[in-house]
Amino acid sequence: MDWSSILTYAFLVQVLASGVRLATPLLFTALGETFAERSGVLNLGVEGIMLVCGFAGFSFAVVTGSVWLGVFAGMVCGALMGLIFAYLTVSLKIDQIVTGLAFLILSSGIAIFFYRIQFGHLRVFPQVEPFRQFTLPLLGKIPFLGPILFQQNILTLVMLVLVPVCWVIFRYTRFGLRLTAVGEYPAGADAVGIKVPSLRYACVMIGGALAGLGGAYFPLAELGFYSNSMIGGRGFIALALVVFGRWNPLLTLAGGLFFGVINAVQIRMQFLGSSIPAQFLVMMPYLLTIIVMLTGRTRKAPNSLTQPYNRE
Repeated sequence: MDWSSILTYAFLVQVLASGVRLATPLLFTALGETFAERSGVLNLGVEGIMLVCGFAGFSFAVVTGSVWLGVFAGMVCGALMGLIFAYLTVSLKIDQIVTGLAFLILSSGIAIFFYRIQFGHLRVFPQVEPFRQFTLPLLGKIPFLGPILFQQNILTLVMLVLVPVCWVIFRYTRFGLRLTAVGEYPAGADAVGIKVPSLRYACVMIGGALAGLGGAYFPLAELGFYSNSMIGGRGFIALALVVFGRWNPLLTLAGGLFFGVINAVQIRMQFLGSSIPAQFLVMMPYLLTIIVMLTGRTRKAPNSLTQPYNRE
């Protein structure tokens, strides 16, 4: 591997831009899970939701010929799966961890089953034209930051806007204050008139919709085709990012970008023919994420997380 081709301005810009793209589906899912966890609901099934919604979005895009309708279908599918999860955990009060793991296993099987039904008979597997790179006027021409942040596909640009929007919602809006109250002390929130089950339903459905968007991102904005292995554990990385970010969207963004950049580095190193074994390079982003999680300080989780609310 020629190190002179790595230690360049162009290589740095390309790696950082790739890191932002690779972080996009993680951050969509992590932001959605932040809504759910701040309300007191832990959804370990987001990996399965991403996979099912990735298939739903891709399938709808193939049928309609529109990637935008595919994105919409993925989000609707995610919201519906969030509704089912909320019914099981909020209304029926089934253990959230057990339900999440069951959701993960069931969703993975559903995605594979329906993919084989719809496309298994085809000799050539279908593809879609993914979202193309979009350059924001003026901002895209800023030296260094322009190519990294503002010359991306439209979904990545949406993610960059969504992060500060979520931060403002959590910190300054009435909904955010109610959400915090429900997550920390649901009985007290109920006493002042906040409908705890309704708010948890809404937050879990928001989380499902954003996880669905994260799943749909892979076939519609990155790959152009669907694969049963495209998620590759990223749903669990998104769950880790929520904890790493201390349930704060801005810190979650930092963690997501860290993982994305490390992942981009290992992909580039493989492409350039690194002498480091490929297996270690693939493992590197996940290993560094675990190290950062162990060494970093984290804020205490919401008090009611995983705890069903029983109104006395």
